[in-house]
Amino acid sequence: MTNKLIVITDCDHPTVDIEKKVLEEQGFTVVLESCNTEEEVIEKCQVADGLINQYAPITKKVMSSLPNCKVVVRYGVGVDNVDLNAATDAGIQICNVPDYGVEEVSDHALALIFSLTRKIDLFSNSVKQNNWDFQISRPIRRLKALTLGVVGLGRIGKATARKAKAMGWNVIGYDQKVHPVDDGIKRVPFDTLLETADIISVHVPFTAETYHLFNQEEFKKMKQTAFIVNTARGPLIDELALVDALEKGEIAGAGLDVLEREPPIKNHPLFSFDNVILTPHAAWYSEEASFDLKRKAAEEAANVVLGFLPRNPVNDIQAREESRK
Repeated sequence: MTNKLIVITDCDHPTVDIEKKVLEEQGFTVVLESCNTEEEVIEKCQVADGLINQYAPITKKVMSSLPNCKVVVRYGVGVDNVDLNAATDAGIQICNVPDYGVEEVSDHALALIFSLTRKIDLFSNSVKQNNWDFQISRPIRRLKALTLGVVGLGRIGKATARKAKAMGWNVIGYDQKVHPVDDGIKRVPFDTLLETADIISVHVPFTAETYHLFNQEEFKKMKQTAFIVNTARGPLIDELALVDALEKGEIAGAGLDVLEREPPIKNHPLFSFDNVILTPHAAWYSEEASFDLKRKAAEEAANVVLGFLPRNPVNDIQAREESRK
């Protein structure tokens, strides 16, 4: 048994009972905090052996102030609130949970695609206003006649492509990284995908290189009849450029589960478009995914603090140690 402390820096889930059960069964003490700033993380996590983190900033200043910390596990896939280089320099292992919501996010992306292309929201709102007329939706295209472009071919992008192909859709893909071609997805250059796809589904991580990956220039390259769906991270899309493209009719519509600022400002310009569907960063969620996320985050934190190799490392601590020998 151990006598180690894991601090959950912040969490907007209803409870952390699952995490506590996993960790306390191995002798850990678990404390839930509500940290929003660097100073709060430093104050509340001063003696922690490991952190489980949602939104609180894990910066160089934070990590240099936590002498006992061996690991930070992020709830979810993205680690954009963590300074990875500083973590590696500090010898702190950063981990994520990349496989908890693959089915949910890919399902949600497809749900947004169906809703946009079949104009479900438009129909529903119209019927509720006593207007029984399918012609308000013209034009609607047959999905099997369209091309889906998947940007980012990690777990979720591949799952989205796999499900689309199973329905007989034509699928092309682009990824900045070179992956073994074993999934039947035709790889094309980014510009080719922009110019060819009738629907673009975005599944890349948010990094300095992918910030505003979709901006005014990219929207101009897309078909005027094309839709874009984003279930990854809000800052991948320049929202001002998206609003401009929608106003000018440069693209046909958008389905967004994520925004640059969450929650968005009141009366956000995107609220005024009938051809935009918005959901509240909910693509990851199912009861099963929520359970897996919490369990796996707790198991990973315990694993690293107890001296075992991480299952899902984001930075390479071992290489750093080897380079210093």
